[in-house]
Amino acid sequence: MTPPPTRSVRIWLWTVAALVAGMVVVGGFVRLSRAGLSIVEWDAVTGVVPPMGEAAWQEAFAQYKLSPEGRTVNADMTLDGYRRIFLIEWFHRLVARLAGLAVLLPLLVFLFRRTIPWRRSGPYWAVVIGFGLQGLLGWLMVASGLVDRPSVSHYRLTAHLMAALALLAFTIWLAMQQTAVAGHAASVGGDVVATLGRDASHERAGDDGSARRLRRLGWLLVAVVTIQIVWGGLMAGLKAGTASDTWPRMLGQLVPDGLLTAAPTWWQSVTEVPLGVHWVHRWLAWAVLAAAAALALAARRAGEGRIARPAAALVALVGVQIALGVTVIVQHVPLSLALLHQATGVAVFALTVVTFHRLATAGGR
Repeated sequence: MTPPPTRSVRIWLWTVAALVAGMVVVGGFVRLSRAGLSIVEWDAVTGVVPPMGEAAWQEAFAQYKLSPEGRTVNADMTLDGYRRIFLIEWFHRLVARLAGLAVLLPLLVFLFRRTIPWRRSGPYWAVVIGFGLQGLLGWLMVASGLVDRPSVSHYRLTAHLMAALALLAFTIWLAMQQTAVAGHAASVGGDVVATLGRDASHERAGDDGSARRLRRLGWLLVAVVTIQIVWGGLMAGLKAGTASDTWPRMLGQLVPDGLLTAAPTWWQSVTEVPLGVHWVHRWLAWAVLAAAAALALAARRAGEGRIARPAAALVALVGVQIALGVTVIVQHVPLSLALLHQATGVAVFALTVVTFHRLATAGGR
């Protein structure tokens, strides 16, 4: 029998989850500050140190002025202005490196001390690999704005965002599962890794219609939250928040004329045209609210307090998120409110994972 996970491992996992969430918010600040394309190369080692001395800054600035953004959007930028955006992006990359070390080094210590057995270290190495993948996707995203366009691909930005949230979800799930194993070691048997893959399909004895309904509502919630965040990524990449500054109408209408015919296909109209992306994102928010409310109500009626409580909190948080979204729009996307809106979106996603974990493991109580 494998002993239950130690408190230090659980703290480490929750810390990693917090780091991932924080990195998403920092990335949002970089995007909103228009600093993401300020460093036109990736130096994994030497890039840890910013330019030292006037000559080094002039060289970095000269390289930037050859990029599409430097030639067009910021053609009149001064060296001092460049220093500001460079240091924002440099700080972003430095924090990402430090976060990666905060994942890898404790894991190596846990393995060396046999706190985590090597034969059961797969999920933890998956977290490490996830951080590496994030770095790769981040550079591919930046590279898309260094060739012939002064902005990154909104598809690559969305992929970068969703990979980060997938890593966040996996880390939260692993941390919650270990917490549950530590609290119920005698009944669960302590084998956290073996049970990790079975949670979502675990059925309680004497399953009934209400339990099946809760599971369906849980999957619906995960689906609509994920889709909404995808469109949030498309919004960010296309800077579609400025496509309309009124609510609930857009361009004077609830459904603007030509919404689905602005591009060659309806799908391109809602994924590549700022107005269409904005319209889908603002109305999908109400689907998220409805799904969360339906799950909270169904869980309460079924007497499932462990599910109803986080679901009810999620309803309240989504309401706050909608209010923030409307305010961001009518206030013309101010940086502080836009950043708060993104941070709240990360919180909505994290609470969705927590709620779904409690639903998936309800039969194991």
